[in-house]
Amino acid sequence: TLVVRKGKPEDVVRDLITQLGSVTAVVFHEEATQEELDVEKGLCQVCRQHGVKIQTFWGSTLYHRDDLPFKPIDSLPDVYTHFRKALESGAKVRPTLRMAEQLKPLAPGLEEGSIPTMEDFGQKDPVTDPRTAFPCSGGETQALMRLQYYFWDTNLVASYKETRNGLVGMDYSTKFAPWLALGCISPRYIYEQIQKYERERTANQSTYWVLFELLWRDYFRFVALKYGRRIFSLRGAKCYLGLLPEGKTGVPFVDANMRELSATGFMSNRGRQNVASFLTKDLGLDWRMGAEWFEYLLVDYDVCSNYGNWLYSAGIGNDPRDSRKFNMIKQGLDYDGNGDYVRLWVPELQGIKGADIHTPWALSSAALSQAGVTLGETYPQPVVTAPEWSRHIHQRPGGSPHPRGKRGPTQHKDRGIDFYFSRKKDAC
Repeated sequence: TLVVRKGKPEDVVRDLITQLGSVTAVVFHEEATQEELDVEKGLCQVCRQHGVKIQTFWGSTLYHRDDLPFKPIDSLPDVYTHFRKALESGAKVRPTLRMAEQLKPLAPGLEEGSIPTMEDFGQKDPVTDPRTAFPCSGGETQALMRLQYYFWDTNLVASYKETRNGLVGMDYSTKFAPWLALGCISPRYIYEQIQKYERERTANQSTYWVLFELLWRDYFRFVALKYGRRIFSLRGAKCYLGLLPEGKTGVPFVDANMRELSATGFMSNRGRQNVASFLTKDLGLDWRMGAEWFEYLLVDYDVCSNYGNWLYSAGIGNDPRDSRKFNMIKQGLDYDGNGDYVRLWVPELQGIKGADIHTPWALSSAALSQAGVTLGETYPQPVVTAPEWSRHIHQRPGGSPHPRGKRGPTQHKDRGIDFYFSRKKDAC
C-alpha cells in the first residue's frame, strides 16, 4: 500500500508517527552519499524522539555490501579491474526476495494521498522530443516491459556488446539505467534474468557484458562509501567559459550530444564519455561543472555513478590517468561515420555531406556556402581545437569499430556469466 506525501522525509515521518499513534519501526534503504545520509540522520533523530525503532536495508547494488571480500570498506581496491576480479571469483549474488502476496490495509483514517503533478513541484509538463533515444515512462511495470522486450521478445541482449556504443534509436543498449537509478528494477533481478536467458537461449560476450556494466555501477557506489565527501572534491582545474550547455561549442559531435541531453534528459554512454573528456581535457574545466549539469538533466541520474564516472573520465580519484583523453574527431568518425547522429541534433549543419560534418571549420568557403553554413553566424566556430584532431580531418570513416569503452577481460564468444563468475575459470 502506497502512502504519498510531499515534504521533507523527517517532517512527513514525524507527522505520520503522531497521526498513527503506535508505530513499531521505520524502515528505509541505506544510502551512500552525504546529502542522503543527512536525511537519514534527520529520520533517526525523529524516531529516537518518539521511541520508534529504525530498521535499515542495503539495496540497489548487484552485490550486497556485507558480501564484499573487502573488509573494512577502506580496503576496496582503487582500480576497477581488481574489484571486478575479486567479486567474480570470490563472492555470490544474493537471490531476489519474493514479494508478499498481500499487504495489510492502511490504518483507519489514514489517507493514501494523490500522486503529485509537475505543477505541484512548480514545473511544466515535459515535452517529448521525437528524436529521443529514451521514449519511456517510469515505474516497475515499464521497467519489466523493457526487459521483456530487450531479452525475450527481440534477443537484443545477445548482441549488446556489439551495439552498445550506438547513438540513435532505442535498441542499441538496454536503457535500464533510469529505472535502476530510481529503484524501479533490481540489478539482482536483471542478473537472474541473464542467467535464465543463458540457460534457455544463448551465453556469450554480450550477456556477460550486461553484468560487467552493472559491476561498474556497484563499484562507484562502494567507492562513495569508501571516500565519502571526497568524491566531490576538486584536484586542479582552470576557469573557462567556452562550453555552452545548449550545445554551441562549435564541435559538432559534442554539440549533438549536449543538445540530446538538454532536449530529452538522455545521452548515450559513448556520448557521455566524449563530453566528459572534452570538458575536462580539451576545455580544462572543473569536472564538477559537467557532473552538476548531468545531475540537473539526466533521467537516469544516480549520484554515485554520475560523480564516479566524471572522476574516472577526468583522470582523478580512483585509477587516475592524465592520458585518459578522447579525440573528438576520431570518435565522431568511428561512431557516427556518415554524420547521421550529428544531423539529427544539429540541423543547421544538415547541408554538409558525409563525414565532413564533424569538422566544418576545415571546409572551404565554397563548400560551406553550398551547404548553407556560415561559421560564426549559423553555427559557431570551435571554442577549441586540439592538435591531435588534425590527423583525422578529411579522413574517411572505416568499417564498424570494435566496441570500446571501459575494458573488460579477454573473452571466449560462447562463455557467459557462469564462466566469468566462477572460481574454476582459470582451469578452463
